[in-house]
Amino acid sequence: MRDSKFEKKREKKKRKINSRLRGSFDRPCVTIFKSNTSIYCNLIDRKNNNVLASVSSRSLFKDSKNCNIEKATETGKKMGEKIKELKFDSIIFNRNGYLYHGKVKALADGIRNCGIKF
Repeated sequence: MRDSKFEKKREKKKRKINSRLRGSFDRPCVTIFKSNTSIYCNLIDRKNNNVLASVSSRSLFKDSKNCNIEKATETGKKMGEKIKELKFDSIIFNRNGYLYHGKVKALADGIRNCGIKF
């Protein structure tokens, strides 16, 4: 199902976004992936291409099978806490081709509530 027109549009958006982010290696990057049932968030060191921290709604809410906006906000808060533990105060937010609306916005707001700037 990778050949759907929506996936092709998202891949095109993703390439365009990543081309803009490529030049900034001094700050880590938060990249998200959204599935039908959960949302995943990784903190990536762009210099060394290492994952520094990761959080998912599936790991936080094991009993739940769906991810709503409240759970996305809690996932963002947990990610913000992990970023603070690693002593970063500014990051790059890579929405990975998804619209900045709904769960993606809730996750970003959860990270911002912890005092992280992007």
